[in-house]
Amino acid sequence: MKIVPTRIPDVLVIEPKVHGDERGFFLESWNQRTFDAALGREVKFVQDNHSASGKNVLRGLHYQVAGVQGKLVRCVAGEVYDVVVDLRRSSPTFGKWVGERLSAANHRMLWVPEGFAHGYAVLSDWAEFLYKTTDYYAPQHERTLLWNDPAVGIDWPLHGEPVLKAADAAGKPLAQADTFP
Repeated sequence: MKIVPTRIPDVLVIEPKVHGDERGFFLESWNQRTFDAALGREVKFVQDNHSASGKNVLRGLHYQVAGVQGKLVRCVAGEVYDVVVDLRRSSPTFGKWVGERLSAANHRMLWVPEGFAHGYAVLSDWAEFLYKTTDYYAPQHERTLLWNDPAVGIDWPLHGEPVLKAADAAGKPLAQADTFP
C-alpha cells in the first residue's frame, strides 16, 4: 500500500498494490494492521455503504455533527471526482478542499478523516462507490455543506448542471454551516 499525502495533511490517497495479469487483477482492499500503521492510530470501522449513480450525479457534501464519521472511500465501477472540505475551525486548512479522481481503473482510495464534509460527482456514465465509516449513519445529525459555495470554491469537473437531491441543493454555505472546534 502506498500513501500519497494531499494538500490537507490529514486527507490521504491510498494506492493499494495491484497484482494484474491476463486473467485480471487482485488487490487487498482492506487490512486493519496496514491501515492503522499508515495513519499512526487505530481506526475502527462499523459500517460499509455502497451506492450507484449515473453521470453528473453529485452527492454531498455530507457530514455528521454527532457520531462524526471518518470514511475510507473508493470507486469500484466507473469514475468519480471525490471532494472533502475541512470543517475544523482550529485547523490551518479550515474551509479548504481537496479533490481526487477515484476510479475502477486506478483503484485509488481516499481517507476522509472525522471533521470533514464529503461528496462526489460521477464523471462516467455509471459509477459504483463503496465506503467504510467509523460511526453509524445518524440522519438526525446529518448536515450538508453547499456543494457550490463560492467561499469554498470547489472546481467540480462537471459537464452541465449536476443532478442533485433536494437536500443537497439546499445545503448551507460554510459561513452558516455547523462546524467542528
